[in-house]
Amino acid sequence: MPTAGGDAVTYCERFEQAFAGRAQTSVLSLFCRDPWGYTDPSMLLDQDLVYVGGGSTANLLAVWRHHGLPDILRRAAEQGTVLAGISAGMNCWYEASSTDSYGPLAPLRDGLGFLPGGACPHLFGEEDRRDSLRRWVASGQLPTTHAADDHVALVWRDGALFEAVGEAGGHPAFRVERTGDDAVEHEIPVRVLG
Repeated sequence: MPTAGGDAVTYCERFEQAFAGRAQTSVLSLFCRDPWGYTDPSMLLDQDLVYVGGGSTANLLAVWRHHGLPDILRRAAEQGTVLAGISAGMNCWYEASSTDSYGPLAPLRDGLGFLPGGACPHLFGEEDRRDSLRRWVASGQLPTTHAADDHVALVWRDGALFEAVGEAGGHPAFRVERTGDDAVEHEIPVRVLG
């Protein structure tokens, strides 16, 4: 689902090329981009995995809500479909997130709420992500937040964090929670995949 990037054709083509011969892919283009056109979003109920790309979290959420995607995605998850994504595709599943949807980094408290608390992708991959996150959690602008550096995935099962996995060492994940007027980071062990 490339909604966060405005269904950019090159992004969709790279996705299809990356999985060619390894998986049967489909693209849900809510912007009716050629060659995919418009597909009924209920097609997500027939998928084993839904992958959401990066871009604008705020725009993604607005477009999805207009097309009825939150209910469809919740039903898909209840049927066992894996929900995944990077950047905005990480943020969307949580109650809140750290986003640059409005230009400068800002807290967004309008996520789908499939996962509890907040999300923060690109922890060390983008300037000021970590400092902003700590400030927002300390002030209560964001709830307890799960933060992941680039190359790290947080795996949730039935609403609980199961593990963090990474494709390379040296990329951490944290749970950041408010304690008094401060934000405290609790490191989440990252299992590096072979």
